[in-house]
Amino acid sequence: MPRPRTHDEALRLKLLDRAGELISADGPRALSLRKLAADAGTSTTAVYSLFGSKPDLVNALYVEGFRRFGERLAAVERTGDAVADLVRLGVAYRASAQADPHLYAIMFTRSVPGFEPNHEADRFARATLNPLEEIAADGVASGQFTDVPPSVITIGAWGVVHGLVSLELSGNLPEGFNVSGAYEEVLRAYASGWLRTT
Repeated sequence: MPRPRTHDEALRLKLLDRAGELISADGPRALSLRKLAADAGTSTTAVYSLFGSKPDLVNALYVEGFRRFGERLAAVERTGDAVADLVRLGVAYRASAQADPHLYAIMFTRSVPGFEPNHEADRFARATLNPLEEIAADGVASGQFTDVPPSVITIGAWGVVHGLVSLELSGNLPEGFNVSGAYEEVLRAYASGWLRTT
């Protein structure tokens, strides 16, 4: 009878989530493989077996964050209306950040000094924005959006969404500001600004 696998996908995800929580709460210096293993109820051998080194663990965190993020964006159903689709995608972006705030900083802020994702991880991360690029390109091609390079719409939309989400997650919005109520309005106003008027 084969030995049971103790270093399985469930443990890998548990370790990744805990590692992200440690970095998010106490900074990158809090990420000790010994502490991580103890918090997850496993051994440092399991951590090394699953990830290799500490830099490999951080790279795996980066990839896992973008894997979850990419799945959520790819699941957004398209309506064929570029404005509505940009808003829906922006809502999914925010929901993903709220679901995994401990991964968001690792994905977008380089919160671990010296960390650079490997080439494969970086390519994977960039591909998660394909739905945004496709919506912008479809809006221009259909004539719904003005005739500009779709990358202008893409980067602008990403900047608006990322800015609002980052301000919300870091607690830097003014006291009493209802981001839930304003978020979709801001996205709709941004997307509508690209509508062809003639």
